[in-house]
Amino acid sequence: MNLAQILKLVSHRTYPPPETPWLMTQSWDELLFAHWRVPTDQMASLIPRDFEVDTYDNNAWVGVVPFVMRKVRFAKTPLMPYVSEFLELNVRTYVRYKGEPGVYFFSLDASNPLAVDGARISYSLPYFNARMSKRQVDDWSLYQSRRDDKRGDDCQLKVLYRPTANVLDATKDPHGLPYFLTERYRLFTKKGDDVYKAEVHHPPWPLQLAEAQFSVNTMLSPLGINTQDEPVLYYSHQLLTLEWAPRLC
Repeated sequence: MNLAQILKLVSHRTYPPPETPWLMTQSWDELLFAHWRVPTDQMASLIPRDFEVDTYDNNAWVGVVPFVMRKVRFAKTPLMPYVSEFLELNVRTYVRYKGEPGVYFFSLDASNPLAVDGARISYSLPYFNARMSKRQVDDWSLYQSRRDDKRGDDCQLKVLYRPTANVLDATKDPHGLPYFLTERYRLFTKKGDDVYKAEVHHPPWPLQLAEAQFSVNTMLSPLGINTQDEPVLYYSHQLLTLEWAPRLC
């Protein structure tokens, strides 16, 4: 599916993508969604007051999301060596701003310093440099990351993960948990006192149930979140996406 076809694919969304030109395209590959329930009042204490916690079954949710970023380029520019592919690891939750649902990022670690600095400047997102690696061990993905950035806390992740079932389409049940956790088309961020949002568009996530073995996971330690409960796990092999520039809400 090419980008023009993706732009026309909108029936799975609850609201249309922007009519203005998109800024970037990216492919999010070999991705693990690992989510834990968090008490709503605890999450409310961790996010800016501008936002309302978005809940499912009366719980907030926090996600640790490692993946490979590929095919990164701006509109009408070619793929460039080094900057077009790197590893990324996100810690995220789900919020509403003036009734609009979206993703709020606590941190985004990446193996590409240019991407880190560029996203900090253009999107005002809390990106951090990290030493990262990923390789296959039989049918498992072994993903390792250690933050190497004085602007953030020392966080680490070492996890083996793999899909365990066929692809499911979360958009067939807009009230289900997979839809709530993954079908998000907007991110929010703050710059000073101002709130910005950036829109995203893509086909439905090709999700698969997954299993994971966490050897090390301190990504949530700076937030004081306890992860003793078993996480909800989904895998996605590849998703081509479009991104728009952030704008003031």
